[in-house]
Amino acid sequence: MNAGQRPAAGPRIVEERYDIVVCGGGLAGFCAAVAAARHGAQVCLVQDRPVFGGNSSSEVRVPPQGAASFHAYARETGIISELLIEERAVNHESPVFDNGYINSVWDMVMYNMAVSTPGLTFKLNSSVTEVVMRDVRTVDSVVARVANAETELRLSAETFIDCTGDGVVAALAGCTWRYGTEGRDEFGEPHAPEQASDAVMGSSIHIKAKDVGRPVPFVAPEWAVRYDDPEFFWKGGRGVNPYSGFWWLELSVPWHTIHDNETLRHELTRHALGIWDYIKNRDPVVREEARNYALDWIGQVPGKRESRRIVGEYWMTEHDPLRRTAFPDEVAFGGWFIDLHEPGGLLAEVSERSAVEAPGSQPYMTKSYVGPFGIPLRILIAKDMNNLMMAGRNVSVTHAALGTVRVMGTTALMGQAAGTAAAIALREGIRVRRVPESEVVVKVQQTLLRDGCFLLNAKNEDARDLARLATASASSEAALAPVEPAPGPADKLTARRGQWIAIGADRLDTLAVSLSNDSGAPQQVEVRLYAVDDLWDYRAVPGEPLASAALIVPPGTERWIEWPVQVDVRKYRGRYARLDLLANPHVAWHAASSLEPGHVSAYEIGEGKMRKLGNGVMMSLKVEPPQSCYEASNVLSGVTRPHRYTNLWRSDPAGSLPQWLELRWPQPVAIGSVELTLPGHLLRGYMQYPALYRDQQCPKELVVEAYVDGVWERIAVVNDNYRRRLVVPFAEPLSADRLRVVVLATNGDPSAAIYEVRCYPPDSDNPNERQEDEPNEHAAK
Repeated sequence: MNAGQRPAAGPRIVEERYDIVVCGGGLAGFCAAVAAARHGAQVCLVQDRPVFGGNSSSEVRVPPQGAASFHAYARETGIISELLIEERAVNHESPVFDNGYINSVWDMVMYNMAVSTPGLTFKLNSSVTEVVMRDVRTVDSVVARVANAETELRLSAETFIDCTGDGVVAALAGCTWRYGTEGRDEFGEPHAPEQASDAVMGSSIHIKAKDVGRPVPFVAPEWAVRYDDPEFFWKGGRGVNPYSGFWWLELSVPWHTIHDNETLRHELTRHALGIWDYIKNRDPVVREEARNYALDWIGQVPGKRESRRIVGEYWMTEHDPLRRTAFPDEVAFGGWFIDLHEPGGLLAEVSERSAVEAPGSQPYMTKSYVGPFGIPLRILIAKDMNNLMMAGRNVSVTHAALGTVRVMGTTALMGQAAGTAAAIALREGIRVRRVPESEVVVKVQQTLLRDGCFLLNAKNEDARDLARLATASASSEAALAPVEPAPGPADKLTARRGQWIAIGADRLDTLAVSLSNDSGAPQQVEVRLYAVDDLWDYRAVPGEPLASAALIVPPGTERWIEWPVQVDVRKYRGRYARLDLLANPHVAWHAASSLEPGHVSAYEIGEGKMRKLGNGVMMSLKVEPPQSCYEASNVLSGVTRPHRYTNLWRSDPAGSLPQWLELRWPQPVAIGSVELTLPGHLLRGYMQYPALYRDQQCPKELVVEAYVDGVWERIAVVNDNYRRRLVVPFAEPLSADRLRVVVLATNGDPSAAIYEVRCYPPDSDNPNERQEDEPNEHAAK
């Protein structure tokens, strides 16, 4: 074309074909796309923003949270865990102040994974505008417009996954969807209102302030909303401070969270500036603290909580998390409480019911506390559609159930499950909607477990895993050690408190707890010992007690009070018991100065329920005889976290490193790779971990050795590790009847520890050679 000539008007059209197209690059879509690509599919990820992460990105800045906020050892693993572990290890800034503190390091961690994943193509700044159907049940392609590029994408595929949040693809494809709140008469849900309505939870923007070391004035523009009444904040459950954005800075009705998104952005900006003006200039308590703070950032992308929910092959109600329904097609789990914000947000009387409850009397939170609970694959498959899935806040749930599954830790798990199921269905040659009712669902579950995910009702049963045929031994094994009380005052026993104990011996002869009694007179405390189903068995009375007694606590502080329980527990070996002290407000039970892995505590909240204590703590405890609950055989349990037992090998902390774990077979086996699941990053939620964090429990340096021709031969070396999951491919396959992992150093813990060891033959087909293992593996053979 000669200079001065112009082509015909209209966008450039680009047509491409993939195996799977994922629409939406929030955590659900991102994990779906990466999972599908890792399992051999050619994947295109379409995202309408310039960065990945959705509400967690630096554009919106909501920290990813999930089940670990309410349940110890319930943090989500898999791809989301890889991302968050990497972000904490390299990010100089901590998210401890909640919303507003996500920076671009997080964006780049996600971007790096996307670029580094073979088989994954992505299209940023690209909004889906049209869906082309092959027939009424089958999507043929999606059309997307690339912003500022005058380019139209026409992307066809075998399977589509709608992770747009608003359910754009499903809606354009003609799927049935819901918007609003179901009435109580429809499903009988405890949290449903009497009448159905169009009301939904609102959208938020966040702010971040910075202490600049000197007084900084702030004058709000005339168009900002003016706030004057302190009671609006503290009576409405809207706590203010001078340094971070606020989850309750939220609006929905009378506006529509999809069609009025731009109006909501402007209105939220008006309110955000008005709230900052109130904090700086009129709040009777905070304004003095805020003198040196300047507004450093204000979001301009509303973070949505709710819009369309697509009807799927199963319609999940809040009864499922409340009852912890066991699904045969379970592919993910949740554990956030049923968190329903008041429609209208700042225009409502209160932000949410749980936020205005007085401590010690929380009926709303009590009835809302759920999980951990399983999530079925069927809520990720659009009803009656051959090739359309969804993940994220647009899945097949009621408004009430959305209150728990909508948080990003949970949506990331649903995304990985959707992407994995889509790729396996493609490989098996069946429609994805047929997977839940076929044997393929077991392959999906086993693949998710191998890829580092956790399922409540499934364990490793992979026939290809050679480690399942081995026996395990170790250089040493820790036992449950006495845990001394932490310094300082202890909380009073205003309610029943329980401490989990892993049973690793035939008897429990003596239990002792450190108590204080400030009443000046002897006090009596009722004690119970129960067998419990798992680490999250929160029934205040889980059955008939194994033993019960009344302890007499004399006046004084930090007294070890012994209970000669004398119970035969051999039938409970490899399970948990729970020691409960019943309420006596004159007595305090001291928390432990440290935490033995897999041992947590809880307190009674009412309605026969208990709840995790603090951020995941252990109570002071002495057990006789010592419980050998960290045996080498735990690495073959098929479970990679504390659940129904510790499931952890841990070396004796009194011994020095290195320490080793050995697998032995009756005869030599051909091994091509080893896969390790290591401890750390499970106990607490993401926000509890500081900047540049490397979990102390995680092995830092280790070697893999094989016993070949009567000699231990070094096969691979791992250095400078901080990741939870490692894939160690061997440079050459080997035949051996003994293999061991030697932990040379940890990131600070005195014990070596491993949750799981898997071994695979050289011809084991697993496309998921995770980026997580680089650059730590160096083959030595």
